[in-house]
Amino acid sequence: MNPHAWIEESPAAVTVCDRAGTIIEMNARARQTFGPEKQLIGSNVLDCHPEPARSKLKELLATGATNVYTIEKNGVKKLIYQAPWHKDGVRAGMVELSLEIPFDLPHFVRG
Repeated sequence: MNPHAWIEESPAAVTVCDRAGTIIEMNARARQTFGPEKQLIGSNVLDCHPEPARSKLKELLATGATNVYTIEKNGVKKLIYQAPWHKDGVRAGMVELSLEIPFDLPHFVRG
């Protein structure tokens, strides 16, 4: 069994790029979100974003910083989580998780 098979049908859209920004993996939700007719694997993530998002992604790729925010588009609210991923302890690129969330999201403080 493929040890990563679970991610293919995850409710989160998962897009992975290398340090240069080349998209190397997308799960089914990511392909559906960005259009199955588009062959984005092998293209550069920077080419998929207008300014100012392009500059922000360029900064994330260069620094390995994490960027987390919410968006609303077409009546759907999403959490966007962009963070570095590592291979053998070395930063190898960036992963973006996009997950639909409720507008009234409960918040719990645990002690």
